[in-house]
Amino acid sequence: MSLMAPIAEPPELKRYSGPQRAAALMLALGRDHGAPIWEQLTTEEIKELSSTIAGLGRIPSAVVEHLLVQFTGEIASMASMHGSYETTERLLAGILPNEKVREIMEDIRGPSGRTMWDKLSNVSESVLAGALKHEYPQTVAVILSKLRPDHAARVIAELPRDFSVDVVMRMLRMETVQKDVINQVEQTLKSEFMTNLSRSQKRDPHEAMAELFNSLDRSTEEAMLNALDNSAPESAERIRALMFTFEDLMNLLPAAIAVIVRNADKREMALALKGAPDQLKQMFFGAMTERAAKLMREDMAAMGPVRARDCEEAQSSLVRLAKGLADRGEILLVDPKSDDAMII
Repeated sequence: MSLMAPIAEPPELKRYSGPQRAAALMLALGRDHGAPIWEQLTTEEIKELSSTIAGLGRIPSAVVEHLLVQFTGEIASMASMHGSYETTERLLAGILPNEKVREIMEDIRGPSGRTMWDKLSNVSESVLAGALKHEYPQTVAVILSKLRPDHAARVIAELPRDFSVDVVMRMLRMETVQKDVINQVEQTLKSEFMTNLSRSQKRDPHEAMAELFNSLDRSTEEAMLNALDNSAPESAERIRALMFTFEDLMNLLPAAIAVIVRNADKREMALALKGAPDQLKQMFFGAMTERAAKLMREDMAAMGPVRARDCEEAQSSLVRLAKGLADRGEILLVDPKSDDAMII
């Protein structure tokens, strides 16, 4: 029995570097045949190899056959293989623990995935600035250079003025940062900042309770707060400060009121305004056309006497609408603890 003749080196092979050839080989070996090799690699080697696999794209079958000559019989019918983030993740899932797979995939996905820099962009500017102001200005400059420009700008605005000027000057003078420096900063952020942040970002239970109270009908809300006044007066005061009430709508700018008017149910809005302070009524009427305001007044007059409970429920519905609009980014509601006017 004669030995199989060696396959001539395909011309396409020249396009592939050593790491890319290794990546193609591991991709072709698959989970079962490749597992013993993966197990011998360090985490850094796995990351490098995985990143290369993810960027391979299509590999001509001639290249695959040359790299896996001993398996030519199995792969000769394959026109191509396709390396992608998905195939890489599936491959690793059968070899490594889920936590390590997630860590590796986060590292190699880049801007399109949840990298450390994506995560930092989801941290509020005040929290991030509070942590960064204790770091070296050069380190902060490196970090801010990796964030989205809009988020970095908000963080800079939160930093102490002299410190922020120093950081900006360093960003202006910054040349291309070496990869090992970025990796070191990223590792520090992972091991220290994000861990501490997860511990400190536990939500204040009073905030959750304020949201719950905002959804209660007025009588139940008042009964609960009165009970808390007797048993936990400090908590009651804190919850009241965090709640967004119907009367708080008076702090909105006219343009924000106009957004609410456009989105509100007209019958429900008329019922809510029936028991509203005159100042708030005029704000809503001012956000309507003259004809619409006239019709709204006529509707309110035609209602005659209404139950206070029905009016309060309609007002609560308007508050929920305002908060929903804020959640969608159509209006911004300022912290109820602040005396600042609400803006859009």
